[in-house]
Amino acid sequence: MTDLTVTVGDRTLAADWTDDAPETRAALETALPVGGDAVRWGDELYFDVALDVPPENAREVVPEGAIAYWPAGGKLCLFWGETPASQNGEPRAAAPVTVVARVEDCDALADLEGGARLRLERAE
Repeated sequence: MTDLTVTVGDRTLAADWTDDAPETRAALETALPVGGDAVRWGDELYFDVALDVPPENAREVVPEGAIAYWPAGGKLCLFWGETPASQNGEPRAAAPVTVVARVEDCDALADLEGGARLRLERAE
């Protein structure tokens, strides 16, 4: 069963929680639903979300489909491919982020142009 529904513009994606960051996950679960007009940086979208949590297992290189929180900037990020910081094709954040969930299939984002409205909510 899918944990989360991620809406990017007119696209709907399924995502599941990871076990890497229990404090960040709990804070984000409490805040759901969250959303906003996302800024694009390569194959990453991010928008403002204020969570009062420290970095947990923070890293710059993340898996494709990662939904991550950037505590220093107060942003929720969705990675599906290369960013300007990438090396060897991996998704890479500009600064360490905490991965809290992962989109199962990012193929629907392959032809996304520019920014988009991004929303994260519990799956029904």
